[in-house]
Amino acid sequence: MNGTAHPLSIRDYRLVWLTRFLSVSAMTGVVVVIGAQTYQIARVVHGMAPDEAAFLLGMLGLVQFVPFMLLTPVAGLLADRLDRRHLGAAALGIDLAIAVILAFANARGAVSLPLLFGLAATHGAARVFIGPSISAIVPNVVPAELLPKAVAVSSIAWQSAAVIGPAAGGVLLARDAALPYAVAAVLLVLAIAAIACIRPIARPAISKEPPLRQIAEGAKFVWHERFLLGCVTLDLFAVLLGGATAMLPAFAYDVLHVGDEGLGLMRAAPALGASVVALWLSIAPTNRNVGAKMLWAVAIYGAATLAFGLSTSFWLSLAMLAVLGAADAVSVFIRNTLVQLNTPDDKRGRVSSISGLAISASNELGEMQSGLAAALLGPVGAVALGGAGAIVVTVIWTALFPELRRAKTFAPQYRETRKEPVS
Repeated sequence: MNGTAHPLSIRDYRLVWLTRFLSVSAMTGVVVVIGAQTYQIARVVHGMAPDEAAFLLGMLGLVQFVPFMLLTPVAGLLADRLDRRHLGAAALGIDLAIAVILAFANARGAVSLPLLFGLAATHGAARVFIGPSISAIVPNVVPAELLPKAVAVSSIAWQSAAVIGPAAGGVLLARDAALPYAVAAVLLVLAIAAIACIRPIARPAISKEPPLRQIAEGAKFVWHERFLLGCVTLDLFAVLLGGATAMLPAFAYDVLHVGDEGLGLMRAAPALGASVVALWLSIAPTNRNVGAKMLWAVAIYGAATLAFGLSTSFWLSLAMLAVLGAADAVSVFIRNTLVQLNTPDDKRGRVSSISGLAISASNELGEMQSGLAAALLGPVGAVALGGAGAIVVTVIWTALFPELRRAKTFAPQYRETRKEPVS
């Protein structure tokens, strides 16, 4: 395997890639449609004002985050103790059940806000197990020297799926409300089949330490790596403030007036920008001045979010969404590569779950923050203020974590900082 030139030449890596592409295509589409239906039901059925309906979108993010937060320690521990293929397949099976239920509910005209919120929370619980299980498989099936390229190629799977899923979801929703969920169910069946075909992976010896102590070890490892801690928390707080995706239904229906298909395009635009960057990184992965590049990427993300919030042009809005997606892809690539390269395999599931919690907190709590801000300032004010906040966070983190701007490469950061615990 050490002579392999590209990760996609490895059979099991191709199956991991396919699993990620199919599952993300399915569930990004489902999440977009759930948000759209929540907003439409609030506006049409319950007669809510745009600001009130936008607040519900924020609460939709919160109900996905709460189970994710509560189950993160358990998910990371299980990913280190159980067969990661089986854990991932079981979590995807829960998402499959969600898609099937919503397809039948829409076919029978039985969709309601409680059903949408309940199944969104269930998806949050399932998703917490998918990240640590599938992501932690990659270092087991590719050699270390190919890992940065494997992370970038995996990002292509995620980002391209995040373009296709939302766009298809919006188009299918405009034709039949049950159709996007039915298509998602088919994709999830294929994803489960793909992960089931991955060959068994040798797992490290199971620690005899009590489970709670093992969970604490994973958190302690992240806490004592200043560079890694800075990366994770920078992304957490910047996206927490700068998240614009939760407000996209409000922008599509009441600000830009572009409807279901416009919503699908807007939701896909960030992933399109990220896909272009991921493709470039898969060809020429960056390995110099990684800290400075991440800081600049987060600042650009905030500026693009601010510009999107103030835009009154659909095409300018799409462009700004693509730019913020591209900037976010750079930050995600650097963070994910650091996590995978600098984590021992026996802790990889737990550390991946902590990183996933930070991502979920930034996304779902960011949606809640946007919903609360929208209730006070309206969708435009909420997004614009959040973009400005992301820029401010970048400046603060540059001062708090000088390791970030000084970091030149990936691997040395681990060796330089592992003995320098955060006080």
